Amino acid sequence: MGTHGMVTGPGGAAVKPAYSPGFGNEHSSEAVPGALPVGRNSPQRAPLGLYAEQLSGTAFTQPRAANRRSWLYRIRPSAAHPRFTRTGNGRLRGAPFEETVPDPNRLRWDPLPDPDPDTDFVSGLWTLGGNGDVRQRTGIAIHLYRASASMTDRVFGDSDGELLIVPERGTLLLLTEFGALRAGPGDIALIPRGVRFRVELPEGGPVRGYVCENYGTPFDLPELGPIGANGLANPRDFLAPTAAYDENPDRPVEVINKFCGNLWAAVYDHSPLDVVAWHGSHVPYLYDLRRFNVLGTISYDHPDPSLFTVLTSASGTPGLANADFVVFAPRWLVGEDTFRPPYFHRNVMSEYMGLIEGSYDAKAEGFRPGGGSLHNMMSAHGPDRETFDRASAAELRPQKTDDGLAFMFETRWPVTLTAQALSAGHLQRGYDEVWQGLERHFRP
Repeated sequence: MGTHGMVTGPGGAAVKPAYSPGFGNEHSSEAVPGALPVGRNSPQRAPLGLYAEQLSGTAFTQPRAANRRSWLYRIRPSAAHPRFTRTGNGRLRGAPFEETVPDPNRLRWDPLPDPDPDTDFVSGLWTLGGNGDVRQRTGIAIHLYRASASMTDRVFGDSDGELLIVPERGTLLLLTEFGALRAGPGDIALIPRGVRFRVELPEGGPVRGYVCENYGTPFDLPELGPIGANGLANPRDFLAPTAAYDENPDRPVEVINKFCGNLWAAVYDHSPLDVVAWHGSHVPYLYDLRRFNVLGTISYDHPDPSLFTVLTSASGTPGLANADFVVFAPRWLVGEDTFRPPYFHRNVMSEYMGLIEGSYDAKAEGFRPGGGSLHNMMSAHGPDRETFDRASAAELRPQKTDDGLAFMFETRWPVTLTAQALSAGHLQRGYDEVWQGLERHFRP
């Protein structure tokens, strides 16, 4: 940030992202030695003339294992700001989604067109749809982002939910109250509810990707059950930022707050990214999807896609997620007498799938990086005709699927689309045709 939009540390030197590993644990960091209090959270006089402030991501009385909170030691308290006023939402929408009726049809989109010049991350957000109710803290929204410019003296915070950001093209530098995260294709970054941040494009634009806005309980690692103590996403591979603050905060900064589905803005006379030290568990983090420990069959049959869950947001019903984030990473296929691509199925959950790179093994054509497909609850889907024919006749030798990286946002409720998603020029009108020509092979 600073005068030129860069994060700076003591002496004005540009800060390179540095990380602290671990998921769900207590982290602590200070950009200046002695800034973090010892032995208490809110001393009568915080060190170095800073203000102590707690940021609570969960209710005070939630069980210890579920509680998320952090203490921030900042140059000015967050309370020091003028009145917020409504500003335009652009192409961003929030739940409840009532512009259209829920659609049982299978749908697929090409990538979003490139953004106009000077489009930053916030102005480039484009909502596909979602479910639940932001005021009841249930459900999710599915957004896509595209940007051609860094955010300049603008900061964004989401009071409605946490943001799981999945880059598909280009690198993002996420400058948060807690420090910096650098995320490119193959990474995910999570910004917790209420945490302010700005997005720089260190390699220029355009960039694009996907966002799952989770209104419900914060994403957590799934239980492993019979898998045992190890597997899937390893906690030590999640990286929290280390403290870095804006050393030149005394300038006008537009702060945009997403609240109950709408955008509100206020012009501060200082940067809110002025946290010098912090400790806690309500923190942003980065994860490299290539480190996911893929498990699968070593005998027969294709495992259910739940085995590829990276993160889960629980609902009130055990085992029935508000949202799951699932990755289809490179892996070996060795099943004997097994149809190896994902099988035909109908699912009580609703599935939005995106493609980060390469191709997806259930769709030979038409599913492009940056695009996505939606199969709402009980919508029949599976491999297209070309994939079915090829896989049914393939010689079943060990096979490495290493040419693609796909993911899925899966949710317990149907996804209702925005009007812009249903009328988009990049909506593939003939998606149903990929299953045409699946011939009758039955011979009684």
